[in-house]
Amino acid sequence: MKIIHAIALCLVLAFSVSAQVKLPSESAMSRFLRYVKIDTQSAEDQPAPPSTKKQLVLAELLAKELKELGVKDVRISEWGIVYGMVPGNLPDNTRVPTIGFIAHMDTSPAVSGANVDPVIHKNYQGGDIILPKDKSQVITAAQNPDLKNLIGDDIITADGTTLLGSDDKAGIAEVMTMIDTLNQNPSIKHGNIAIAFTPDEEVGGGIEKFDIQGWGAKFAYTVDGEQLGDISNETWSARTATVTFRGRSTHPGTAKGIMINSSIAAGAFLAQFAKYPFRPETTAGRIGFLHPYVGTMDVETSVVKILIRDFDLSGVAAKEKAIKQMVAAVQSQFPKTKIEYASTLGYLNMKETLKNFPQLTDYAIEAAKRAGIKAELRPIRGGTDGSRLTAMGLPTPNLFTGGHNFHGKLEFNSRKGLEKSTETLVNLVQVWAERSK
Repeated sequence: MKIIHAIALCLVLAFSVSAQVKLPSESAMSRFLRYVKIDTQSAEDQPAPPSTKKQLVLAELLAKELKELGVKDVRISEWGIVYGMVPGNLPDNTRVPTIGFIAHMDTSPAVSGANVDPVIHKNYQGGDIILPKDKSQVITAAQNPDLKNLIGDDIITADGTTLLGSDDKAGIAEVMTMIDTLNQNPSIKHGNIAIAFTPDEEVGGGIEKFDIQGWGAKFAYTVDGEQLGDISNETWSARTATVTFRGRSTHPGTAKGIMINSSIAAGAFLAQFAKYPFRPETTAGRIGFLHPYVGTMDVETSVVKILIRDFDLSGVAAKEKAIKQMVAAVQSQFPKTKIEYASTLGYLNMKETLKNFPQLTDYAIEAAKRAGIKAELRPIRGGTDGSRLTAMGLPTPNLFTGGHNFHGKLEFNSRKGLEKSTETLVNLVQVWAERSK
């Protein structure tokens, strides 16, 4: 009887895949263009999430839209996390694990996310894309080889004065459109689907407040990747170092023998990075880096923060040792300046856990294949909320969104990117229903 039931279910699922799928009530592109106009830029070094209250504007909108789509148990936590549950439509939803999808609401502090003016470059026919309000901002075909795969597509950019916000409002739009598509097509069989939209991913905060148990997913996916086909079960292991230089301020007219200018020592420290071979602008692939990315300079106190990134913990340790050697060299050069070093763990490479759950990425690759996308595993030269969630006990690889050039004014996505990513999500919940026993 179990065998007959399984065969019957497979036939139903196969029919649903081949049947004509009704369009969602609103396209992924339309949703995306609405979401990017909401400024949700996060901020570093804030005491609690969300780091900026403006993220709650999008959170409230998404909660409202989830309820309109029939999502159950929609709520916004005190930390600004939006939760919800899409009920499954199988005869027995308990036989399929609850699968979660997560996208983050904030955009990077690196570039303004205010007054985003999305521009649609229709029917792209190749060549460079010059952004209209700052013509020095050019998305070149030479530096963006995936453009050749988007001939005939509609490319979406900002106007050259802000980032676009595809990271990760594309993921949000795709998750919302997946839910909409499932509503329009009850013949598509799926188990329970947990939904979450998080704040402060870009500044490494907020996810520690995630209610894994209350959310209810056994496995999850962050929808936060880049070009079509990129599926990731591996991220950096990350630490952030803070080097503080303490001097002594006094009136410059009578400063001889008294003033200790901490910014001079900090400058000497930064100068050493010019000779260090492993920096973001000199590395690619699986090679890690050190990245001094922000700081303050003052006579009394100067601070430099450095990102430490490597796929292996031994590489993280080696890079941290290199920073300490730079600090020691500067300390000997400027003995009157007090130099303090500290570092904190950001997240760990999630591969060590995810290697025990290969079905998560296998099913995602199959889902992409059904959408006509050739997918492959690629490590992320970065981190996602999934890095920490995996360490917290919720295995969470990362899926593509179709985006490119995150964290900068040259960010872009496309109609195809948004639609095919959404189609992959719809396929993925079907694959889980088909293959779970």
